[in-house]
Amino acid sequence: MRVYVPLTLPGLAEAYRTGELGAGPLLAYAVTPALREWYLSDDIEELEYAALNRAALASLRLLAADAGAARRRVVVAVDVADGAATVDPDRGPEPAALGEVRVAAAVPLRKVASVHVDGGDAEADMTAAAEALAAADGGDDDAQFVVDGAEDHELLWFATQEIPNLVGLGE
Repeated sequence: MRVYVPLTLPGLAEAYRTGELGAGPLLAYAVTPALREWYLSDDIEELEYAALNRAALASLRLLAADAGAARRRVVVAVDVADGAATVDPDRGPEPAALGEVRVAAAVPLRKVASVHVDGGDAEADMTAAAEALAAADGGDDDAQFVVDGAEDHELLWFATQEIPNLVGLGE
């Protein structure tokens, strides 16, 4: 099963240093029954793209909580065993939890399929979106417009071999 783990660049650097994504349980996003129902598509690529975008929003929330992190969303695509990712039955139907899953154990970095990161040109918009999140959550339509604008930036695809360069540890 493919899951999408939201991170920041410092979080990705830590994963590279330790060789694993967190100690678990990890918050991730995947094609869940609730996401399928919400997105109304049978195309698995479209559904996985929707899950990736849900993880990108979660990454933006991580940026809002970490003022020192570079203002670039990071999502790591990971293949885990079927059943390793579970939906919280109490949160599954909530709109904010669409596609949300928990991976119980740490995930070795070797299970990473790819990394998705904003380009440098997105930093100003990600800064504005991270700053607007709290107001958007409070119902401010103008702030929600700023947050939604983050989706105008497509995450760039990187192979796992490129992680050292992404986190500034490349040669």
